[in-house]
Amino acid sequence: MKKILVFAVAALAAISVSAQTKIGHVNFTELYQLMPEADEARATMQAASKEAEETIQGMAEELQTKYQQYQQKSSSWTAAIKEAKEQELNDINNRIQQFQQTVQQELQQQQNQLMNPIIAKAQEAVKKLAKEKGITAVFDSGSAIYFDEAQTIDLTKEARTALGIKEGRTLETLQQELAASAQTEQK
Repeated sequence: MKKILVFAVAALAAISVSAQTKIGHVNFTELYQLMPEADEARATMQAASKEAEETIQGMAEELQTKYQQYQQKSSSWTAAIKEAKEQELNDINNRIQQFQQTVQQELQQQQNQLMNPIIAKAQEAVKKLAKEKGITAVFDSGSAIYFDEAQTIDLTKEARTALGIKEGRTLETLQQELAASAQTEQK
């Protein structure tokens, strides 16, 4: 009987605590992708990527020129010259492949270095808002399978304001901005 009474008191306490628990949600991807700092990071990444592409293009042009030269003159070369030129073409091709792999890794590292502080800033803003509102848990609504919005507090709008995100800017408008920028750059 005593165990049942202890269990009943514990159950009532748990129900009481859960009734007082406030849960919030936020679209975290929207927050960190729309922050002004993310725009700066994207611009830095775009410049680095463009520079890498130009370097690869230069290397590819060198390979193409040497290959055309090989095709035009190979019939008149000795076996030793032909072999040396083939080795040179292979070396250039290997350098291009190695450079592409290396630059991809470096660009990924640069992106992480640029985005990690932005993500941390967004997390801190959400934590601060949650503490101010007495919210005990906040989850990312963008990755939730299901949640009842009426049962949680949406912190997205206040977090957007705290992070300096312009009113009306969305992930869709960001995609449009990026597409327009890419289109302008191609011209």
